Amino acid sequence: MIDGLNQFFSDLSNLLWGWPMIILLLGTHIYLTIILRFPQRHIFKAIRLSIKRDHEATGDVSQFASLATALAATIGTGNIIGVATAIALGGPGAVLWCWLTGVFGISTKYAEGLLAIKYRKKKNDGKIIGGPMFALEYGLGWKWLAILFAIFTACAAFGIGNTVQANAIATLTHETYQISPFITGAFVCFMTGAVVLGGVKSIARVCSLLVPFMALFYVLGCIYIISVNIAYVLPAIKLIIVSAFSPQAAGGGFVGTTVMMAARFGIARGLFSNESGLGSAPIVAAAAQTRNPVRQALVSSSGTFWDTVIICAMTGIVIVSSVLAYPDITFDNGAVLTKVAFSKIPVVGTPLLTFGLLTFAFSTILGWCYYGERAIEYLKGRKWVLGYRIIYIIAVFLGSVMNLGVVWNIADCMNALMAIPNLISLLALSGIIVHETRKYLWRGRLDKTEETSVI
Repeated sequence: MIDGLNQFFSDLSNLLWGWPMIILLLGTHIYLTIILRFPQRHIFKAIRLSIKRDHEATGDVSQFASLATALAATIGTGNIIGVATAIALGGPGAVLWCWLTGVFGISTKYAEGLLAIKYRKKKNDGKIIGGPMFALEYGLGWKWLAILFAIFTACAAFGIGNTVQANAIATLTHETYQISPFITGAFVCFMTGAVVLGGVKSIARVCSLLVPFMALFYVLGCIYIISVNIAYVLPAIKLIIVSAFSPQAAGGGFVGTTVMMAARFGIARGLFSNESGLGSAPIVAAAAQTRNPVRQALVSSSGTFWDTVIICAMTGIVIVSSVLAYPDITFDNGAVLTKVAFSKIPVVGTPLLTFGLLTFAFSTILGWCYYGERAIEYLKGRKWVLGYRIIYIIAVFLGSVMNLGVVWNIADCMNALMAIPNLISLLALSGIIVHETRKYLWRGRLDKTEETSVI
């Protein structure tokens, strides 16, 4: 029965994440980029806003805390192992397609953040809640589709955001340090409970501290490897570009791939990594302290910049240059490919990668707990949130000690099903997105406060 269930969701996942979904997502990225006049050119302004606290704004957490929580859920094992897997399956050209997806995905993340603020709601207790479900209900009047999005989000949180991340932590510590998965599971379960029971402010506080710290260490490790492989960096970049558009064998230790394979795996991994279009990040963006929708839209867009344009690109260059520099690196699987590349750092290489994977996975658990909570709150009300948190914490332990093949496939399906109603809202409300952008960004009124910023 389990095998049959696993095969069903595997087939469904392949169907949902096939070319129609990739075309829909990438097409939305490009469409929004054009009608919003390339918001990517404002990325440095977005970064400045993300670290600037606005005491006059309305919201539950700072813009930086909101961004850090979204990045905590986004920057995960997909950035490390996922990029390597894309290269192993699609060749070095997959790195370029992954990067381009991030560049254009900035526009979609911008639009998601804008709608999150435009249609967020203040509850009776004064706290703020929002996300694609509110854009669907209040912006389009399609509550039935909003309910479906919330259901898919609540389910997806237990997959890609919880059990599979806990399993990755337990597996890694067991293989590296021979620690029992039961011990690791209990510890991660306790740490998760200590954070998530405190609510959004507790999650945001931990993520604000954890995300910059973990990203800095990982980036420093990448910079070191690139400096060691400096003679192979330019050849690696050239190989990445040429392989993205050439059907010829890549050479240098890489298997031969087609342009279609490079594009498919690169785009799919980029979309899965930065979550632009999935509708997850706007759930926490809605809680941000901001004066108007466009300020938070810019801050949200910087998340895709850090996640894919910087971190995924660096990972890709590290792996491709390492394969050129060390012919002994083979393509057993993505995890092995990344591990061998980092092992070239004397003494600290393997611990650095281990630490990066552990912190990335744990931060993803925290971020997705918040997404799931808000979905449950939308569906059933605040009184169900505590019960959801407790079940979520227990699932962390179960994920650490279970075989999760079928869970991975179910999680992939839920994420794809989240994207569909979210993309519908983005396309259907694109006129509103353009109107708000013209009002605040194009007319230079970013410091203006919208009087009806909360519905």
